[in-house]
Amino acid sequence: MQKIIIAILIILSTLNAQNYVVPLWDETMPNFQQSDEVDSFITDAEVEHYRTVVKPEIFIYQPANINNTGQAVLIIPGGGYGVICHNWEGTDIAKWLNSHGITGIVLKYRLPHSKCNIVSHKSPLLDASRAMKIIRANAEEWKIDKNNIGVMGFSAGGHLASTLGTHYNRDGCNLKDELSKISSRPDFMVLIYPVITMDKNFTHMGSRNNLLGKKQTKKLINYYSNEKQVDANTPPTFLVHSSDDKVVPVQNSIDFYSALQEYGIKSELHVYQYGGHGFALANKKGYLKSWREICINWMINVNKGDKNEQ
Repeated sequence: MQKIIIAILIILSTLNAQNYVVPLWDETMPNFQQSDEVDSFITDAEVEHYRTVVKPEIFIYQPANINNTGQAVLIIPGGGYGVICHNWEGTDIAKWLNSHGITGIVLKYRLPHSKCNIVSHKSPLLDASRAMKIIRANAEEWKIDKNNIGVMGFSAGGHLASTLGTHYNRDGCNLKDELSKISSRPDFMVLIYPVITMDKNFTHMGSRNNLLGKKQTKKLINYYSNEKQVDANTPPTFLVHSSDDKVVPVQNSIDFYSALQEYGIKSELHVYQYGGHGFALANKKGYLKSWREICINWMINVNKGDKNEQ
């Protein structure tokens, strides 16, 4: 399987030798049924985004070999589980990580509304889990430390990232291939203005409705309320939020941080006075852009010194 993935990677290499596109699945893609849908990619004046994804993939951005630290991050853009903000919270983030010697890998995941899904809410986690397994399987070839691979998510992408970090051993994939033997647990998480809970008092209802659909049972709401899914094996986590976020209340990050603290998980929460929602790199937001330097320093040191039990 590993050799097959590498071969595909070479065939689908993009504009230069350090950027690649790799499909997540072959003909055995789980939770899939045929439909007339195709990938829908839209470019407007501000943001490039996917509205429909039939062929989930990862976009790999690598730093120059001389700068490569071996650390890697799976980046999950947001979009309320209705679209994927591919450049704003994806490829731009990967290029920023590259400037610090970190490999950035952007996830293009199936959205719940796709007619190709059998069960709408299962596909995002299946794709995120598969992406992490593929990264680990190819760590040596991609000059990545397989024990230093994190996940970074924005908004609804933060929900999917935190779902991966709390549900990595129950992704629902029943395939028995070589990749199934590889752990999809992130070594750390970075969650930026994340949706965490499905509780109607604090969630982003657009994300909840898109993910859970019409059959929003208590069991499903609790399952995807990730502050309730933290345990002693949840990865170390870095959270950033603004207190004036009117789209995803800051309580999402506060409650997740509190749950992490209950289990003694190495974690940091940074709440900014202003910033609203969807600030991404915060290039035009003054002091808010300081989250990037703080985050990089945290990531550099998260796997040094004492660790939680893996």
